[in-house]
Amino acid sequence: MTGYQINRDFMIEDEQSLRDLFPPVSALAAKKCLPALDAHATAFIERAPFLCLGTQGSDGRGDVSPRGDPAGFVKVLDANTLAIPDRPGNNRLDSLSNIIANPSVGLLFIIPGFDDTLRINGTAQLTRDPALLESMSVQGRAPTLAIVVSIHEVFMHCAKAFRRSHLWDPAHFQDRASFPSLSKIILDQTTGAPDDEDEMKRIDADLEDRYKTSLY
Repeated sequence: MTGYQINRDFMIEDEQSLRDLFPPVSALAAKKCLPALDAHATAFIERAPFLCLGTQGSDGRGDVSPRGDPAGFVKVLDANTLAIPDRPGNNRLDSLSNIIANPSVGLLFIIPGFDDTLRINGTAQLTRDPALLESMSVQGRAPTLAIVVSIHEVFMHCAKAFRRSHLWDPAHFQDRASFPSLSKIILDQTTGAPDDEDEMKRIDADLEDRYKTSLY
Protein backbone atom coordinates (compact mmCIF):
# COMPACT_ATOMS: atom_id res chain seq x y z
CA MET A 1 0.00 0.00 0.00
CA THR A 2 1.37 3.41 -0.96
CA GLY A 3 1.07 6.37 1.38
CA TYR A 4 -0.98 9.45 0.71
CA GLN A 5 0.49 11.66 -1.99
CA ILE A 6 -0.48 15.33 -2.02
CA ASN A 7 -1.77 16.62 -5.35
CA ARG A 8 0.85 19.10 -6.51
CA ASP A 9 -1.83 21.14 -8.30
CA PHE A 10 -3.03 22.26 -4.88
CA MET A 11 0.28 22.63 -3.02
CA ILE A 12 1.23 25.96 -1.46
CA GLU A 13 4.98 26.32 -2.02
CA ASP A 14 5.76 30.01 -1.48
CA GLU A 15 4.80 32.58 1.13
CA GLN A 16 3.04 34.92 -1.29
CA SER A 17 0.72 32.14 -2.44
CA LEU A 18 0.00 31.40 1.21
CA ARG A 19 -0.77 35.00 2.12
CA ASP A 20 -3.00 35.43 -0.91
CA LEU A 21 -5.41 32.93 0.68
CA PHE A 22 -5.98 35.04 3.79
CA PRO A 23 -6.93 38.62 4.71
CA PRO A 24 -4.02 40.87 5.72
CA VAL A 25 -2.85 40.59 9.32
CA SER A 26 -4.56 43.14 11.53
CA ALA A 27 -2.54 46.07 12.87
CA LEU A 28 -3.12 44.92 16.44
CA ALA A 29 -1.96 41.36 15.72
CA ALA A 30 1.17 42.72 14.05
CA LYS A 31 1.96 45.01 16.99
CA LYS A 32 1.32 42.51 19.81
CA CYS A 33 4.69 40.76 19.44
CA LEU A 34 7.08 42.06 22.11
CA PRO A 35 10.89 41.64 22.27
CA ALA A 36 10.85 40.99 26.03
CA LEU A 37 8.55 40.11 28.91
CA ASP A 38 6.15 42.73 30.21
CA ALA A 39 4.15 42.57 33.44
CA HIS A 40 1.33 40.53 31.85
CA ALA A 41 3.64 37.94 30.29
CA THR A 42 5.56 37.59 33.55
CA ALA A 43 2.35 37.09 35.52
CA PHE A 44 1.18 34.46 33.00
CA ILE A 45 4.41 32.49 33.36
CA GLU A 46 4.17 32.65 37.15
CA ARG A 47 0.70 31.07 36.97
CA ALA A 48 1.54 28.39 34.40
CA PRO A 49 2.15 24.79 35.54
CA PHE A 50 2.63 23.49 32.01
CA LEU A 51 4.33 24.33 28.74
CA CYS A 52 5.17 22.72 25.42
CA LEU A 53 8.78 23.04 24.24
CA GLY A 54 9.40 22.98 20.50
CA THR A 55 12.90 22.20 19.24
CA GLN A 56 14.58 21.21 15.99
CA GLY A 57 17.58 18.97 15.40
CA SER A 58 20.54 19.55 13.12
CA ASP A 59 18.80 17.40 10.48
CA GLY A 60 15.76 19.70 10.50
CA ARG A 61 13.47 17.23 12.26
CA GLY A 62 11.11 18.95 14.69
CA ASP A 63 10.07 17.81 18.16
CA VAL A 64 7.63 18.99 20.83
CA SER A 65 8.00 18.01 24.47
CA PRO A 66 5.63 18.64 27.41
CA ARG A 67 7.07 20.19 30.58
CA GLY A 68 5.13 20.45 33.81
CA ASP A 69 5.59 21.22 37.50
CA PRO A 70 3.87 23.29 40.20
CA ALA A 71 2.66 26.66 38.91
CA GLY A 72 5.53 29.08 38.45
CA PHE A 73 8.14 26.37 37.88
CA VAL A 74 9.70 28.39 35.06
CA LYS A 75 11.94 31.04 36.60
CA VAL A 76 11.91 34.54 35.17
CA LEU A 77 15.59 35.55 35.49
CA ASP A 78 15.01 38.92 33.85
CA ALA A 79 12.81 40.45 31.16
CA ASN A 80 14.81 38.68 28.46
CA THR A 81 15.64 35.34 30.09
CA LEU A 82 13.82 32.28 31.42
CA ALA A 83 15.05 29.08 33.06
CA ILE A 84 13.20 25.76 32.75
CA PRO A 85 14.16 22.89 35.07
CA ASP A 86 14.73 19.54 33.39
CA ARG A 87 13.05 16.88 35.53
CA PRO A 88 13.60 13.09 35.31
CA GLY A 89 12.21 11.50 32.14
CA ASN A 90 12.88 8.58 29.86
CA ASN A 91 16.45 9.71 29.07
CA ARG A 92 15.92 9.90 25.32
CA LEU A 93 17.09 13.52 25.68
CA ASP A 94 15.42 14.52 22.41
CA SER A 95 14.84 18.17 23.30
CA LEU A 96 18.21 18.61 25.02
CA SER A 97 20.16 17.07 22.14
CA ASN A 98 18.25 19.26 19.71
CA ILE A 99 19.10 22.40 21.69
CA ILE A 100 22.81 21.56 21.50
CA ALA A 101 22.50 21.11 17.72
CA ASN A 102 20.10 24.02 17.10
CA PRO A 103 19.38 26.51 19.89
CA SER A 104 16.15 27.89 18.39
CA VAL A 105 13.13 27.02 20.58
CA GLY A 106 9.43 27.80 20.78
CA LEU A 107 7.46 27.74 24.04
CA LEU A 108 3.70 27.55 24.56
CA PHE A 109 2.59 28.28 28.15
CA ILE A 110 -0.77 26.85 29.27
CA ILE A 111 -2.80 27.57 32.40
CA PRO A 112 -5.65 25.17 33.30
CA GLY A 113 -8.96 26.94 32.77
CA PHE A 114 -7.46 29.66 30.56
CA ASP A 115 -8.37 29.52 26.88
CA ASP A 116 -5.65 31.97 25.87
CA THR A 117 -1.98 30.99 25.88
CA LEU A 118 1.43 32.66 25.89
CA ARG A 119 3.96 32.04 23.14
CA ILE A 120 7.68 32.72 23.42
CA ASN A 121 10.33 32.18 20.76
CA GLY A 122 14.05 32.43 21.40
CA THR A 123 17.31 30.56 21.72
CA ALA A 124 18.26 28.10 24.45
CA GLN A 125 21.36 26.90 26.26
CA LEU A 126 21.85 24.14 28.82
CA THR A 127 23.44 24.87 32.20
CA ARG A 128 24.46 23.04 35.37
CA ASP A 129 24.89 26.23 37.44
CA PRO A 130 24.51 24.90 41.03
CA ALA A 131 22.90 28.06 42.40
CA LEU A 132 20.27 28.14 39.66
CA LEU A 133 19.53 24.42 39.94
CA GLU A 134 19.19 24.60 43.72
CA SER A 135 16.67 27.43 43.38
CA MET A 136 14.47 25.08 41.32
CA SER A 137 14.52 22.18 43.78
CA VAL A 138 11.27 20.32 44.47
CA GLN A 139 10.92 17.84 47.34
CA GLY A 140 14.57 18.46 48.13
CA ARG A 141 15.76 17.40 44.67
CA ALA A 142 17.42 19.79 42.25
CA PRO A 143 17.18 19.17 38.50
CA THR A 144 20.21 17.74 36.72
CA LEU A 145 20.30 20.77 34.44
CA ALA A 146 18.25 23.76 33.34
CA ILE A 147 17.26 25.11 29.95
CA VAL A 148 17.99 28.85 29.84
CA VAL A 149 16.02 30.65 27.14
CA SER A 150 17.02 34.02 25.72
CA ILE A 151 13.77 35.63 24.57
CA HIS A 152 13.41 37.01 21.05
CA GLU A 153 9.65 37.48 20.89
CA VAL A 154 6.67 37.20 23.23
CA PHE A 155 2.98 37.35 22.45
CA MET A 156 -0.40 36.20 23.70
CA HIS A 157 -2.32 33.72 21.56
CA CYS A 158 -6.10 33.92 21.26
CA ALA A 159 -8.59 31.37 22.60
CA LYS A 160 -9.97 29.98 19.33
CA ALA A 161 -8.15 26.60 19.39
CA PHE A 162 -9.15 25.95 23.00
CA ARG A 163 -12.73 27.06 22.39
CA ARG A 164 -13.01 24.80 19.34
CA SER A 165 -11.59 21.82 21.21
CA HIS A 166 -13.63 22.39 24.44
CA LEU A 167 -10.42 21.42 26.21
CA TRP A 168 -11.47 22.49 29.71
CA ASP A 169 -15.17 21.60 29.40
CA PRO A 170 -15.96 18.55 31.60
CA ALA A 171 -18.85 17.69 29.29
CA HIS A 172 -16.25 16.89 26.62
CA PHE A 173 -13.84 14.94 28.83
CA GLN A 174 -13.19 11.38 27.63
CA ASP A 175 -12.95 8.31 29.85
CA ARG A 176 -9.27 7.32 30.05
CA ALA A 177 -10.32 3.74 30.77
CA SER A 178 -11.81 3.52 27.27
CA PHE A 179 -8.31 3.67 25.78
CA PRO A 180 -5.42 1.23 26.32
CA SER A 181 -2.98 2.07 29.10
CA LEU A 182 0.37 3.64 28.28
CA SER A 183 2.16 0.44 29.30
CA LYS A 184 0.04 -1.68 26.95
CA ILE A 185 0.49 0.73 24.05
CA ILE A 186 4.28 0.77 24.40
CA LEU A 187 4.47 -3.01 24.83
CA ASP A 188 2.22 -3.53 21.79
CA GLN A 189 4.52 -1.25 19.80
CA THR A 190 7.73 -2.97 20.96
CA THR A 191 8.09 -6.40 22.58
CA GLY A 192 4.40 -7.29 22.73
CA ALA A 193 1.93 -6.92 25.59
CA PRO A 194 0.99 -10.00 27.63
CA ASP A 195 -2.34 -11.66 26.86
CA ASP A 196 -2.92 -12.29 30.56
CA GLU A 197 -5.16 -9.50 31.90
CA ASP A 198 -3.89 -9.82 35.48
CA GLU A 199 -0.28 -9.54 34.30
CA MET A 200 -1.16 -6.41 32.35
CA LYS A 201 -2.80 -4.93 35.44
CA ARG A 202 0.35 -5.64 37.44
CA ILE A 203 2.48 -3.86 34.83
CA ASP A 204 0.13 -0.86 34.90
CA ALA A 205 0.27 -0.78 38.71
CA ASP A 206 4.09 -0.88 38.62
CA LEU A 207 4.09 2.18 36.33
CA GLU A 208 1.81 4.06 38.74
CA ASP A 209 4.15 3.19 41.60
CA ARG A 210 7.13 4.50 39.64
CA TYR A 211 5.28 7.76 39.01
CA LYS A 212 5.01 8.21 42.78
CA THR A 213 8.75 7.79 43.34
CA SER A 214 10.39 9.16 40.19
CA LEU A 215 8.74 12.52 39.45
CA TYR A 216 11.72 14.29 40.99
